[in-house]
Amino acid sequence: MGRTIVINPVTRIEGHAKIDIEIDDADRVVAARLHVLEFRGFEKFVEGMQVELMPTLSTRICGTCPHAHHLVAAKCADAVLGAVPPRAALLQRQLLNAGSIIHSHAIHFFALAGPDLLLGIGAAPADRNIVSLLRAAPELAKKALRLRSLGQKIAEVVGGRGTHPVTAVAGGMATTIDQDKLTQLRTMANEALELSRFALEAGKKVLSDRAELIELLPLPTHDLGTVQGDVWDLYDGNLRLCDPEGKIASEIPSVKYKDVMVEEASAHSYAKRVLFKLSNKEVDYRVGPLARLNTCGQLPTPAAQAELLEYRAKFGHPTHQVVLNHYARLIEMLACAELAVALCNDSELTSTTVLSPPTHGPRSAVAHVEAPRGVLIHDYDVDDQGLIRKANFLVATQHNISSIDKSLQLAAERFWKKPEAEFVNGVEFAIRCYDPCLSCSTHQVGQMPMIINMMRRGQLVRQVRR
Repeated sequence: MGRTIVINPVTRIEGHAKIDIEIDDADRVVAARLHVLEFRGFEKFVEGMQVELMPTLSTRICGTCPHAHHLVAAKCADAVLGAVPPRAALLQRQLLNAGSIIHSHAIHFFALAGPDLLLGIGAAPADRNIVSLLRAAPELAKKALRLRSLGQKIAEVVGGRGTHPVTAVAGGMATTIDQDKLTQLRTMANEALELSRFALEAGKKVLSDRAELIELLPLPTHDLGTVQGDVWDLYDGNLRLCDPEGKIASEIPSVKYKDVMVEEASAHSYAKRVLFKLSNKEVDYRVGPLARLNTCGQLPTPAAQAELLEYRAKFGHPTHQVVLNHYARLIEMLACAELAVALCNDSELTSTTVLSPPTHGPRSAVAHVEAPRGVLIHDYDVDDQGLIRKANFLVATQHNISSIDKSLQLAAERFWKKPEAEFVNGVEFAIRCYDPCLSCSTHQVGQMPMIINMMRRGQLVRQVRR
């Protein structure tokens, strides 16, 4: 029979979700589904919008990763108008993306996932928060928060605003990097590199101390990430799909995404899931830090590449332990800090040639970037006046829906007979490995509650609500 338990504090995810877990008569978990309950319809209300306004407007889709939407919209507008950004503009955009990912990865690992990793999934709910982390590991928590701030400030200096950047425009960038900004950026990038090294070492120790968590969620599946040749990339390149054995199953430019990606609406959720067509079958896949490390041959910076080799020597390649998303974030954070330093030392970053004119009239276009959580695609159908007829956004959480559901099932099998607080947090732990942005996946502003329903033969057996 159903019952309701109220647990505080609110969960550490972004958005509003419900989970249904199916159990059979032998009390075995047979299925789990993530329901995303809110809807805003961003794709619909941009219809009729001037394409050149999309880089500014699309940042409002999500306050968690507005920089990624800003950049992919600018890339799409470039293609719509045939305006190829000068190299200085591309350097700025890459620096903006690097700062954004440093910020996002730092805050996720330490503030959202940190309480589970440092204090344990079974820790009391009142202790699973940043305040307890400051007590348990004050130096680590303070440096992590400083690293988060540095990433945000780098993005703010380049993007013009911290949360909703404004500088990327069709054909390049609207502003230049003067010497004062360059001095700030170099100082922050060097400090971020130092703190990223510290964070990675601390994070590796945390994961070593909680080794039982790493084996908790094994999920062999296909992985999708962006590569330039064989090298990991966050701003541009081909989309590479690797099978569970790590072999390349497909590699395409994002303009071909409709040929291989199938979006499916769900009766139980506003977030559409996406499948990848291979020959005569459709396969699930995941995106994000773990997937990006599984699909690339190497990282572009020396310290991060050394860490990647150590990671692969320890866990194999590819690795399918979902919890290692957290380790992968730390390696990517180091790579982004190294990239930021290199970009700040590139003499062309301060060039005043940052904008190119259109070379043809408006055309429909597709572009993608790697957001902190994975592949982000914008697709604009544009009329000859440069107005959006139709838009489609594929965000990381949509790509990950199938993998999240399977990981929830694994977590439910492990935790559902545990005390209520540990059960809820164990299930949420599986979701937090993916760092989902539920508002982004449905384009909705909301609160952060969660409901978990345990069902047997369609009847409610147990309900837990935050």
